[in-house]
Amino acid sequence: MAPSPCRTRGGKVAAKYHTARFILVPALRELLEVPVPGGRFPGRPWQALPPVAAADPGPAAEPIRIGYARCSTKGQELDSQVLALRAAGCSRIFSEKISTRVRVRPELEAALGLCRDIKSAAPGQSVIFTVHELKRPARNAAELMTLAAGLQGARIQLELLSGPLTGIYDPNGLGAMLFAVLAVAAQLDRDYIRDKTLEGQQAAAARGNHGGRPKVIDEDMLIFALALRAKGVAVPDIAQKLTIKTGANAGKNPSVASVYRALADADAAERLGAADGLGDDIDEGMALAGWDSSVAGSTRG
Repeated sequence: MAPSPCRTRGGKVAAKYHTARFILVPALRELLEVPVPGGRFPGRPWQALPPVAAADPGPAAEPIRIGYARCSTKGQELDSQVLALRAAGCSRIFSEKISTRVRVRPELEAALGLCRDIKSAAPGQSVIFTVHELKRPARNAAELMTLAAGLQGARIQLELLSGPLTGIYDPNGLGAMLFAVLAVAAQLDRDYIRDKTLEGQQAAAARGNHGGRPKVIDEDMLIFALALRAKGVAVPDIAQKLTIKTGANAGKNPSVASVYRALADADAAERLGAADGLGDDIDEGMALAGWDSSVAGSTRG
């Protein structure tokens, strides 16, 4: 057993050994929990015991497999996955029935957390995260890449029990190729989503839908607001006389800032229209006077 007992976050001797520690002992691996002996004073302030002498490592320890099973609906069963994980020799199996639309999967996080804890407690111990097939721990290529990066960083192997990629993959060994492929797949997945999004936006724009929020102040409201301003009504009072017709705020008054923006936009559009009209009038006048508006300083006739 470990040279010093496990301790709690409060700095006391724990009542039982952490799973990540006792699972390293083959004789204890199948137990659900291992209590700390009374001679190590559980509940008392924790103190480090003298380090034990390094023993002959002997033959390499058997890998520790942590299994994870998942299905999406209540109508589906986990039994076949769990049986396959047991047959593969998993010491612990975490399972959950949870929709693929749910981002947070507590049992998956618990399984990966135990893998990391075991590896942290015994860096030389081979730890394998085992699943029935690749789609169980991830919903898409991006999530697969996130999973792969986490396993690679913790030096945890990935085992697939079925599918075209059946086998054990060491992210820091020969299995690194699989993780590289997952990285490329994740990028392709992101590119595909981006392209489809742009195509959808372009198609919507062609139909006259340019996206964004609908205007708070429509044309009828703007005409009414301009008429009230022409009569000398203050903008805050104008806002109180307007009513939003559509959207989540239907039936409410627009904000004073929205009214100010709408009036400013209308004024800018009017000035632009006046400038365009003035340019047309100048061209027409020059033509009547015999001037070629395209060549300054020249006359016609």
